[in-house]
Amino acid sequence: MSSHLVILSMLFGAAAGAFLPRIAYRLTVPFGRPARSSCHRCDRQFPSGTGGWIHAGPACCGHGHRPVIVSALLGGVLAVLLGPVPQLPVHLLAAVPGVLLAMIDLGCLRLPDRLVGMLAVVAGLPLALLRPDRIGPALAAGLLIGAAYLAIALLPGRGLGLGDVKLGATLAFLLGFAGWPAVAVGFGTAHLLNGAIATWLLVTRRTRPVPFGPALLLGSCAGLLTAA
Repeated sequence: MSSHLVILSMLFGAAAGAFLPRIAYRLTVPFGRPARSSCHRCDRQFPSGTGGWIHAGPACCGHGHRPVIVSALLGGVLAVLLGPVPQLPVHLLAAVPGVLLAMIDLGCLRLPDRLVGMLAVVAGLPLALLRPDRIGPALAAGLLIGAAYLAIALLPGRGLGLGDVKLGATLAFLLGFAGWPAVAVGFGTAHLLNGAIATWLLVTRRTRPVPFGPALLLGSCAGLLTAA
């Protein structure tokens, strides 16, 4: 593995992660509410247009280093796992909306449809061009996971939200290009992670909803390991 590739991937991740805090902050609102137009700490209004969204550094008040660190580490991990293959730039780009989705889900238990769609387009189209022979299995994986998760979401108790259903179907489609073992490992890992968190909350007698999006995204990274 070339150290230069890992360093470049980490630099890309760090640079992309620097622009995520403000976007995540503005979109971390309950379902149905508009994006934040101002900082809740200092009441400073965000500029209108793209200037209110495209901003490197903290959203306004507070720190913005965590997305930079997470994105940089994720870029390095992807470079180590995949190596110098044509799929690496695709997954590096997909990691940007992936980290953003995780930040929003952790903040308000919501996975915006537009970001899930962006993830599907940013990664799905290039992977389909690179591996046209895998389009069939990828679609089958997406439909299988999507249907299973939708059935769970419709059960009493709402164990999954519709955002989880859409993200799960999207990630299954993307992992399908790597093969069925990647799909199995990815979603198995996601459920193990969320199960461990839910068990810990139960043992410590803490009652709060557990976002499933971050576990799905981490599980997908584990699924890619099987294809490396």
